[in-house]
Amino acid sequence: MHLETPQAPPDSPAQRKADRARLLRALNASLAFVLLLAAVFAAQSLAAFDWRPFTVEPLAPAGLWGVLSAPLLHGSIEHLGANAVSLLLLGTLAGSVYPRTTLRALPLIWLGSGLGAWLLGAPGSHHLGASGLTHGLMFLVFVFGLLRRDRPAVAAAMIAFLLYGGMLLTVLPREAGVSWESHLGGALAGAVSALLFRHQDPKAPRHKYSWEIEEELAAEAAAEERDQFEPPRPQEVPVLWQRAPEPRGVVLRFPPREPPSDANG
Repeated sequence: MHLETPQAPPDSPAQRKADRARLLRALNASLAFVLLLAAVFAAQSLAAFDWRPFTVEPLAPAGLWGVLSAPLLHGSIEHLGANAVSLLLLGTLAGSVYPRTTLRALPLIWLGSGLGAWLLGAPGSHHLGASGLTHGLMFLVFVFGLLRRDRPAVAAAMIAFLLYGGMLLTVLPREAGVSWESHLGGALAGAVSALLFRHQDPKAPRHKYSWEIEEELAAEAAAEERDQFEPPRPQEVPVLWQRAPEPRGVVLRFPPREPPSDANG
């Protein structure tokens, strides 16, 4: 049984305060993850160790460990910067509009991006980076807008598409050295997460405009006027008397015939 959390009326100070707090939490969480990626990249640059065992090596049993660790690794500062900006924007957008869904979808997106690279990548290659997570978040928000179709969902989907609509094309092989396999795995995981968890976050209360209220009042007044002057249906007319039932097959009643009497002539 799913119980929705009661929310304040739309455009009220309490609702605006709750929206700001949710946005701040999503921004802080996204920023904390980006700082973690920066710390890991700094450790990669300073420490002299071979980080290839921590990447995804397709179809190799040992490469499955990279499904968990590869999104934390990056090959260059440009690679890290591109993913950091995408994660900060898309993570804040998804976490502020769909906090419960995003929390449940992130593990699936993380695993989906790694498994996509492991299953579809060329043997002997090494895949790393958080670009699969960015594609998963973008497809999560975009598919959510198509499924729910309320105003916050549609607005979030339009913002995500405006910023990163090109991700719809990067799930296919286009450029050498770019792991489109992890992009495709993360995108599929994001779309599946939107289907699975679309009812986790209740719809936000919506403010009604004055013209909407006027239309509702006009429709109610028209319904009352129609009920007042329209005659009732035959089924609604009360029955004052009922006809006595007659036996089936009898049209007219005749007195029974008397048997003929025996008389002497």
